[in-house]
Amino acid sequence: MSEKRKVSDSQVEIVRLVRPNHLNSAGRLFGGMLMQWLDEAAGMVAMRHTRTNVITASVDNLRFIHGAYNGEMIVIVGKVTFVGRTSLEVRLDTYVEHLENGMRHPINRAYFTMVALDENDKPTPVPGLILETEAEKAEWEAAQKRRKMRMRRKEEGF
Repeated sequence: MSEKRKVSDSQVEIVRLVRPNHLNSAGRLFGGMLMQWLDEAAGMVAMRHTRTNVITASVDNLRFIHGAYNGEMIVIVGKVTFVGRTSLEVRLDTYVEHLENGMRHPINRAYFTMVALDENDKPTPVPGLILETEAEKAEWEAAQKRRKMRMRRKEEGF
C-alpha cells in the first residue's frame, strides 16, 4: 500500500474519571479496567490509521508505574509507533491529571499490536507511517526491536 499517514493523524487522547465501581479491593483502579480502556484506545488509534476494522493481536510491556484512586482523572494518550504489512504497534501512555494544577503524572505505559481487517475479517495491508520528528524515528527503531522480540517469543511458543 503506497498510502502513508502521519503519527499525528491517528493520535487519540481519552479522559476517564475513576469511579467507585472501577476500584479493586485495595481501593485502587482495577488493572483489568485500565486494560479495557487501553484496548479501546489502541483500537481507536489503529482504526484512525488504517480506516478499517482492527483486532488486538498482542499486548507488550503493560507496565503499571503507579496506582490511581477514586475521583482521579485518567488521561490515555495513544499513537502509532510502527507499521508492518498488516499490523501496527500502538503506544499508550496513561496519566493521572491533577485538577488543582493540571499536571499529569504517568501511571502506565503499554504497547499494543493491532491487525487491520478487510470486509471478510482477513488481515489487510496498512498505510505506511510518516515519521516527522526525531522522537518518532527513535520510537520506530525501538518498535522494531520489540517486534523482533515478539517474533522470537512466538517462535519459542510464548
